Amino acid sequence: MKNPKADILIVEDDPAILNGLLDVLVFNGYQPEGCADGGAGLAKALAKRFDLILLDVMLPTLDGFSICKEIRRKKPDQSIIMLTAKGAETDIVTGFKSGADDYISKPFSLRELMVRIEAVLRRSGKNLGNDQMTIQGIFFDGSNLIAAYGQEKMNLTRREMDIIVYLHRHISRIVSKKELLLKVWNYNDADIETRTVDIHIQKLRKKIASLIGDTPFLLTIRGEGYRLDAGRAGQ
Repeated sequence: MKNPKADILIVEDDPAILNGLLDVLVFNGYQPEGCADGGAGLAKALAKRFDLILLDVMLPTLDGFSICKEIRRKKPDQSIIMLTAKGAETDIVTGFKSGADDYISKPFSLRELMVRIEAVLRRSGKNLGNDQMTIQGIFFDGSNLIAAYGQEKMNLTRREMDIIVYLHRHISRIVSKKELLLKVWNYNDADIETRTVDIHIQKLRKKIASLIGDTPFLLTIRGEGYRLDAGRAGQ
């Protein structure tokens, strides 16, 4: 392959899924490499530059969450998509806490797979949230991914900071889930069924609450989307 779109590492121990992913990615112009063992997958991920890593949760020798955390510690900008069991929201939440950029639930369609892969690759190296701003007395530092309130500090993920920045830039209106998927997650097809936004909003809301308590901050408008508390956002 002369000019592959991207180099992708797949760490997956199910031979049928691994071989299927390898075939699909080659067909779509990517250059994939497969590994069926967690420890070996981590070694590959750290030894070579990959544009994206597809990482299963349940693996021999080392689980996907541990691998994700170690990759994120040593390669903070590495793009990672977790492969999770269908409907296992606890795995999805744990995956995001470990540093995953997105997730795909098994079984998945080829359309969903390519939407997720292309979105993460488009977003690689592009951050909305390098701004510094103060909202409701909380200082958000996009460069260092920190939210500070008085003497208290809270680490944010890059995606969480991007959400805050995007909502702040559009403080005067409600931002839909679809818009967040298009503008923050860089999806081309925002009609894919996903809990990604909801889970990130829940995590972010809990982090903000740990700083300012029950003071309204990140509001959910049922059936419409999300917005920052406009009455207090400039304070």
